Amino acid sequence: MGSVNTHKLFTLELTKFTNIRVLSINYRLVPEDPHPAALEDCVSAYKWLLSSGIESNHIIISGDSAGGYYTLLTLLKLRDAGITLPAGAVCLSPSTDMAQKGQSVIKNCYTDVILGDLGYIWWIHSHLAGKNPLDPSVSPLYANLKGLPPILIQASTSEMLFDDSRRFFKRAKEAGVDITMQTWDDTLHVFQNTPELPESKEAIEKIKKFVQNLLN
Repeated sequence: MGSVNTHKLFTLELTKFTNIRVLSINYRLVPEDPHPAALEDCVSAYKWLLSSGIESNHIIISGDSAGGYYTLLTLLKLRDAGITLPAGAVCLSPSTDMAQKGQSVIKNCYTDVILGDLGYIWWIHSHLAGKNPLDPSVSPLYANLKGLPPILIQASTSEMLFDDSRRFFKRAKEAGVDITMQTWDDTLHVFQNTPELPESKEAIEKIKKFVQNLLN
């Protein structure tokens, strides 16, 4: 993704903030473009924002599932490159461990009605394309997490990726990151995308509060 024409910028109304602009990134996908193609697109988009005159402390990176995975990898890539980090990040049920060592990957495969039916494990193989899943540049769980900005993670305890969130939260906390993890029981993977659910409404309100605290 070399052109900023693929970046879509629009406005999101968020409680007290009446002019929140959102950049939605159409990053490249596997299997046609394996890792790190999508990560390069995310970093490119962030650099484009900075070059457009938007200050880093006015930027919050967010994503769900694979988007949460790339959110965390983008933070790590920016930090290692010495690029000013955003104000914070929001990750909804992020994938963090390409080695799939979390117990919930197997334990919750029957209670996760989203990923359990969609072949999550096979997606991982396409994504890796032969790369070492324990490589920190591939799995954010195994990276040095020091120096990252505030992060909010939300997840369901009944989804396959629950341990990806839980273990990342623990490691980030140990590294001194200002990180918060919020969980809900017996609900969907990325349930926030189903607005009629009461859990979704509660989660969105918590995201709003997190964003407000960062931008204030």
